Amino acid sequence: MSYFLNEEQQMIVDICKQIVEERIKPVRAELDEKEIFPSDILKEIGQSDLFRLFIPEEYDGMGTGIFEVSLATEELSRGCLSVATSYAASGLGFLPILIAGSEEQKKKYMPDLASGKKLAAFGLTEPEAGSDAGGIKTKAEKNGEYYILNGAKQWITNGGEADIYTIFAMTNPKKGSRGASAFILEKGMEGFEFGKKENKMGIRASATRELIFNNCKVPAENILSREGTGFLIAMKTLDKSRPAVGAQAVGVAQAALEEALNYSKVRKQFNSTISSFQAIRHMLADMATKVEAARSLVYHAAKLIDSGQKNVSRISAMAKMFASDIAMQVTTDAVQIFGGYGYMKEYPVEKMMRDAKILQIYEGTNQIQRDVIALDLIKKGFN
Repeated sequence: MSYFLNEEQQMIVDICKQIVEERIKPVRAELDEKEIFPSDILKEIGQSDLFRLFIPEEYDGMGTGIFEVSLATEELSRGCLSVATSYAASGLGFLPILIAGSEEQKKKYMPDLASGKKLAAFGLTEPEAGSDAGGIKTKAEKNGEYYILNGAKQWITNGGEADIYTIFAMTNPKKGSRGASAFILEKGMEGFEFGKKENKMGIRASATRELIFNNCKVPAENILSREGTGFLIAMKTLDKSRPAVGAQAVGVAQAALEEALNYSKVRKQFNSTISSFQAIRHMLADMATKVEAARSLVYHAAKLIDSGQKNVSRISAMAKMFASDIAMQVTTDAVQIFGGYGYMKEYPVEKMMRDAKILQIYEGTNQIQRDVIALDLIKKGFN
């Protein structure tokens, strides 16, 4: 299907396709097997100006929107979800600065993030606060010209590799979620340490680490907005970022579909290619239809956000939930079409299936997305 991309949007897609074919596909299996963070590829992504897609022109960005970010993320995910996750997670990390940062903060941090010289990370999840974002335990106490942070964040994408971190901590625990605040931290700050790199089922080349704050000194000027606005900043950030998770899902599902289709045309059983069997043809038809439906929903959500519509929580959650469920279904079906070969690491669909699972979990589990959608429906109906 054609989505009538303009010249700039088509150029974004073409640049990402070139990076995928020339830089990502040749090494993706090795990156996955050895858990190698794709620093060199991310530098090339930065040199191609793809980090600038997130950022307004006045801060050295390209002034594009979530739709263009989704296009880039989808194409990179067709190559390797680990690389795409590392790319998208940096955008997630600096979105709170764009949403709630002061002019001074934006001018200080955005240029290096726009160029890809520095990466960002988003620190919300904790051992006892994942889906329950209001249950964070990390505390930030004001002490003169500093806030002193104590606590830990868990499963942070780009942890240890990123230079800039947006961290959510309680400045007034008695107020619950209304007592949370957001801060900009920099790698190397006193009392800011990293735990071990997690050994994951999928997206193994993406770095996932614990962040540890042990009397971490953060300048008071590094607070985003003001005390008590952290939860609101986090929710606004996730509303904008979730379609990009949907785009990751579309990308990896499309890649699995293409692999399964090509394999079905060469694999022979009973003296015929398996593409001649109705059972396989129907699987391919269902897979293609699901991918296209997911893509349409993701693009629609991204364009609604870019249009300036205020209430986007429902459509954003729908895009993330539906597309990631489809990615899991399609990658699983791709492995099935490959049969025993699909279970072997020599073929890429095995990795795609492992990678796809995380999309149903991070940035809010799909069960939480369903709650977001249903509660919004109950409250506002279909207006």
